[in-house]
Amino acid sequence: MQTDIDPRGLIGRRALDRSGSKIGRVGEVYLDDATGEPEWAAVRTGLFRRDAFVPLGPSELVGQVLHVPFERALIRNTPDLGVGRHLSPRQELQLYLHYGLDVPAAGESGPSPSSSPSPSPAPAQDLDFGRIAPSES
Repeated sequence: MQTDIDPRGLIGRRALDRSGSKIGRVGEVYLDDATGEPEWAAVRTGLFRRDAFVPLGPSELVGQVLHVPFERALIRNTPDLGVGRHLSPRQELQLYLHYGLDVPAAGESGPSPSSSPSPSPAPAQDLDFGRIAPSES
């Protein structure tokens, strides 16, 4: 995604899926803790639906519209993490796995499409991701 735009400029923008179907409007933008770059957007998927998180890394802002390179059904089925709060590393991991995106190494920014589907995910405590504390045995 373009990195030179103000994340606040995404609020209220229409969001479309990979086939051009309307997903909804961007309600909130979540920044990466390490880089401060926009990483996720919460998109209101309809009047009676909840907000769905979409990854901004592989998305593109064209004119006044956010194009998200995933099908609407996948987007609408994102984990229900609630909005208005900070995303924990564990929640971000859930989103990366949901979209089949590579989990960035510590210090990297943004998701990138996975070249191949990953096997069953390892338990979160086994992954070196963000600020997840090691488990104590």
